[in-house]
Amino acid sequence: MIRSARDLSGKVVAVTGGARGIGKAIATALAEAGALVAIGDIDIPAGEEHSGAAFAAKLDVSSADSFKEFLDVVEARLGPLDILINNAGIMPTGLIDEIDPRAAERAVQINLIGVMHGTREAIQRMKPRGHGHILNMSSLTANLAGAGVAAYAASKAGVLIFCQAAAIELHGTGIDISVVQPSLVKTELVNGIAVGKGAPACGPADVAERVVSILRRPQFQAFVPRAVAPLAVLNQAVPSRVRTWFARVSGSDRLIEEMDLGARVGYDERLRRIVDRT
Repeated sequence: MIRSARDLSGKVVAVTGGARGIGKAIATALAEAGALVAIGDIDIPAGEEHSGAAFAAKLDVSSADSFKEFLDVVEARLGPLDILINNAGIMPTGLIDEIDPRAAERAVQINLIGVMHGTREAIQRMKPRGHGHILNMSSLTANLAGAGVAAYAASKAGVLIFCQAAAIELHGTGIDISVVQPSLVKTELVNGIAVGKGAPACGPADVAERVVSILRRPQFQAFVPRAVAPLAVLNQAVPSRVRTWFARVSGSDRLIEEMDLGARVGYDERLRRIVDRT
C-alpha cells in the first residue's frame, strides 16, 4: 500500500546552515511548498533576503545551549517544531599530517556534534507530541572517501552511524529520521575541487528536491544523485586494495594535488573565521 504524500503546508521547519548553499536551496524549496521556515546559521549575511524564510537567526550548532535557544525562538515565533533539517557543515581540506588540527576538530564539532545536539533537542520536543521528522545531512564521502578530506569524511560517516542508532531508538515513537548523502555538490564548499571525479556531481537544487520528496514520503537513507547509491554500497563491500585501486583510477587520491587553491580563497577565509571562534 502506497502512503499518500504528506502535506508540508504550515509545517514548522528549522534549517541549520540555511544562509547559503544547500541549506538555502532547501529553505527556498520548503517555503515554496508552504512550510514555515526558520533559518539558523553561524554567519548570516546582513541585509539579505533569506529564501522565503519566516526569519533567520544566529546559531552555532556546536553549542548545545545555542541550539536550544535557537529552537526555543523558532517555537515561540512559529509554533511547535515539526521538522528539523541538520544541514550545517564545513569542509576543511588538507592531508592528515598537514591539516590544521583546529580545523579538523571544528569539522567534527559542526558536522557531527552539531547533528547530535540538534537531534537530541528535536526529539525532546517531538516525542511528547508523538510526531516529527528529523533529516540529517551526511555525504557520499561517508562511504566513498578521498584524499585530503579525511576529517570531513569521518564526521559525515559519524552522522550516518548516529542516524542508524537513532532510527532504532525512535522506532514506534512517531518520529521519522532520515539521512541524505549527496555526492559533491556545486557550492562554495567544493570550490577548487575537480567536481565530478569518481562520482557524478549535483547541484543544491537537486539536494533540495530530494529532501522535500523525503519529507513528503519518509525513507531512512537517500543518495543524491540516485545513481551513486550502487557505487557507495559496492565501495564498502570490496577489500581495501580494491578501494585504493578505485581511488587511483578515479583521481580521488589526488584531490589535494589537483586542487585550485586560488578558487578556494573566499571559502577558506570564511572557514578560518569559523575556526577562530573556537
